[in-house]
Amino acid sequence: MSDVLRVGDGQVISIAYRLQVDGEEIDASQDNAPLEYLHGFGNIIPGLEREMEGLAVGDSKHVTVSPEDGYGERDEDAFVDVPRSEFPSNLKLEEGTALRLEGEHGEPIFARIDRVDAEQVRLDFNHPLAGKELHFDVTIVGVRPATDEELEHGHPHTHGH
Repeated sequence: MSDVLRVGDGQVISIAYRLQVDGEEIDASQDNAPLEYLHGFGNIIPGLEREMEGLAVGDSKHVTVSPEDGYGERDEDAFVDVPRSEFPSNLKLEEGTALRLEGEHGEPIFARIDRVDAEQVRLDFNHPLAGKELHFDVTIVGVRPATDEELEHGHPHTHGH
């Protein structure tokens, strides 16, 4: 049995990563700030989390995540037409604009403006990466056991959080 800590449930994992979609890099960890997550608690998309299982510090891997294991397929029922009059008059309504709305119970809801005409604004509530194949280049930079508090809360506690 090895003393090397490997990625598994209940471990806090630190990864350096690059994410490409449609051949374009759309996200990456910063040099001195890897992404930390609590493995086995759904902190990251399922397809990526599953592929990290068993890796150790220093291991690198290219992972392709299909839409169903990432942000889901695009849902054509996730579009809503809202009367233009429902928006503040000082809000510039342009296709592609991301909006942060408030749900029934005050929770944040994110949408993008899909289309604007004289009467209606069509909002798209799909995740921006829904329906996309995701290509990650990942390197494990840290593995440690989670604290009892982290396990109870379901996420890592770092930098005073």
